[in-house]
Amino acid sequence: MTTTSADVLPTGQADPAEYYSRQYNARAGIPDHPYIFTRWLKDSTHVRRTNAGLYNLAFGETEAERIDFFPTPRSGAPLLVFIHGGWWRSLDKTDFSFVAPAYTRAGYNVALTNYTLAPKASIAEIVREQLSALAWLYHHAEAYDFDRERIVVAGHSAGAHLAAMMMAAVWPAFDPALPVDLVKGGILMSGIYDLAPILHADFVNVDLKLREDDIAPLSPAGMPQSHSAPFITAAGGLESDEFRRQTDLLAGRWRNNHREDVSLPGINHLTICDAFATPGHALHDASLRLLASLDAGKASSDLA
Repeated sequence: MTTTSADVLPTGQADPAEYYSRQYNARAGIPDHPYIFTRWLKDSTHVRRTNAGLYNLAFGETEAERIDFFPTPRSGAPLLVFIHGGWWRSLDKTDFSFVAPAYTRAGYNVALTNYTLAPKASIAEIVREQLSALAWLYHHAEAYDFDRERIVVAGHSAGAHLAAMMMAAVWPAFDPALPVDLVKGGILMSGIYDLAPILHADFVNVDLKLREDDIAPLSPAGMPQSHSAPFITAAGGLESDEFRRQTDLLAGRWRNNHREDVSLPGINHLTICDAFATPGHALHDASLRLLASLDAGKASSDLA
């Protein structure tokens, strides 16, 4: 059962619109957010100029249904799929090219997906686009030399919501040719897994146009995982109570497969992406441990 906004409004908070708008407007609480976005853009442009990559691979018919693919030299390596955030209404995969090199150098392929932004697309339509993106990648694994049996999804903010939806997806219902365990693991960063409070966050719902009957079908915290894929969670130590609550909620609901919640003191809602992309950082190291567990599982399977 999905948690409702009435269930989670703290004692003493009489105005849901004021409380949730303040809790979820992460940019308002990060004064240097324009600098961070500019740095990401510059770093990502540099990555595309200096690293091997295949850009704007079409997985659907709309202009936004595109994937950037960064290969690793290791043949048949796993695939890490990164889904960007931006409240489902802003940013682009090209803003996040900077996350790829730390993983390709560690021996993992990286795919960055795009989607049609709200209000042009509803969240339900965006979820369907991401289902199509992962299905396309699974079917094209041989062409891009990655192991379709070792696909991990990672996402930040709204992208973490979408990644969690991929972990809850019943893949054969979407495409009978797909396995139920298409997604073998997840890395979920500062996500929104219970959409009920967003009904009251006017600053964003003006574009999302969520209604009460949208909440249950689009809240992964109210759904079971479709299979036992391990996952890690993280939220920055400088993030709001609500982003922390969201992370704890999903970790608790999916506790049987939750491997780790990464402690990130001094990290905010945006710099968590830098942590994910930085070798030696606790979040990057935890992500590599999850990916390496797939390698260990593959090796054990090959020996059996």
